[in-house]
Amino acid sequence: MALGPADHAETVAIYRATVIGPLMHRVLTHGQLAAELRTLSEQRFRPPGAHSTRTYSVPTLQRWLYAYRSAGLDGLRPQPRSDRGFAQELSEELRALLLDIRREHPDASVPLILKTLVDEGRLEAGKVSEPTVRRLYAAHGLRRRAARAEGEPKTRLRWQAERPGALWHGDVCHVTGCTVGGKTMPIRIHGLLDDASRYVVALEAHTTEKEVDMLGMTVDALRRHGKPDALYLDNGSTYRGEVLKTACARLGITLLHAKPYDPEARGKMERFWRTLREGCLNYLGAVASLVDINTTLRAFLDRRYHPAPHAGLLGKTPARVYAARPAGEGAVDEKALRTALTERTRRRVSADNIVSVDGVAWQLDQGYLAGQVVSVARCFVASGEPPWVEHEGKRLVLHPVDPQSNARRRRLTCGGAAADKPTRPVDFNPARTLGRSSSGGGDDTSTGGGAA
Repeated sequence: MALGPADHAETVAIYRATVIGPLMHRVLTHGQLAAELRTLSEQRFRPPGAHSTRTYSVPTLQRWLYAYRSAGLDGLRPQPRSDRGFAQELSEELRALLLDIRREHPDASVPLILKTLVDEGRLEAGKVSEPTVRRLYAAHGLRRRAARAEGEPKTRLRWQAERPGALWHGDVCHVTGCTVGGKTMPIRIHGLLDDASRYVVALEAHTTEKEVDMLGMTVDALRRHGKPDALYLDNGSTYRGEVLKTACARLGITLLHAKPYDPEARGKMERFWRTLREGCLNYLGAVASLVDINTTLRAFLDRRYHPAPHAGLLGKTPARVYAARPAGEGAVDEKALRTALTERTRRRVSADNIVSVDGVAWQLDQGYLAGQVVSVARCFVASGEPPWVEHEGKRLVLHPVDPQSNARRRRLTCGGAAADKPTRPVDFNPARTLGRSSSGGGDDTSTGGGAA
């Protein structure tokens, strides 16, 4: 069972938050915002469940951005269309004409196409909107040809977040040839780095590169440092799962991903990995366990990296710059953290009171729920925390199945655990009532006969 959106509306809201993610927490002037929206409107995105990509107009992106700033993720949930019931489709003749124009002139913009058709008298002014035509082209995969030639080098500019806590980078460093406990095995160093200060908020060694590894480290970092405005991750599958995506959206963290095959875009993280290799990883040698590696990593950060002047900070140290962050900023309480990382799904209880979660069998003590469909919840805050069943406002514990222990358990004959029976017996005995009625009737007859 994986953490995912609660319903389709939240799926759409998370998708919209992903689209406008680069602008959510940036402070821009009106002109800068307009320019960024125009740039974003030229990018293509794949909506949930769609087979093709599409673009979004500047007004749409602007409306989503203001809705998020006003109401958070709930502001991005879809609302019923005000024009529901009205025809939205183009005529077949006009549809064919628009498609032919785009195929023959892929560099022509939608406004230019519509204006030309209106000027030539082939289309009535205002009859067809630009978003309608863009949706048509997106549905047929007719993307406008980019103005910049593919071979032209990309212009890069140095950038930095405004303040500590605004943006965290997340990545994994691969270490090969490391001997742990007498065995040579690959090591994966997972890290989170604050952009503005270059301060490393989390650094852990694992033998795997899974989403659950990054998630556990991120949870610890959120507890100790609060939440960032945005999280900038690699484009690999480790960071593309629904768990991280849904949790970040619920916590109000913008989740950003680097473009594929563009390592230069992650220069700050790559620079830290180089420093870590040169000052620590290349000299690890043989260690007894991962605990020893993690102890060494913490010592490197505390004694070598954080107190050292950084060229990217004009000689200041990462520790000094990060310490300027206001105390308590972005703090996340445990309840909000658990809510964001709790998944609920429906499962049917088997006849022998077994519930299956991610291929693992769990025992339910409440026998009266056998055969019923129940709500199973699981929190990803603690990896070892077992799932539980929520039924009629109660939290019912699930236990790992132990067949040998079950063989020694006392069987209940009435179905359900003894704790589920009423604590006080109910006064209900139909036989006793019938006996009283029969006895009372005989006395009346006997008395009447004697009087006669």
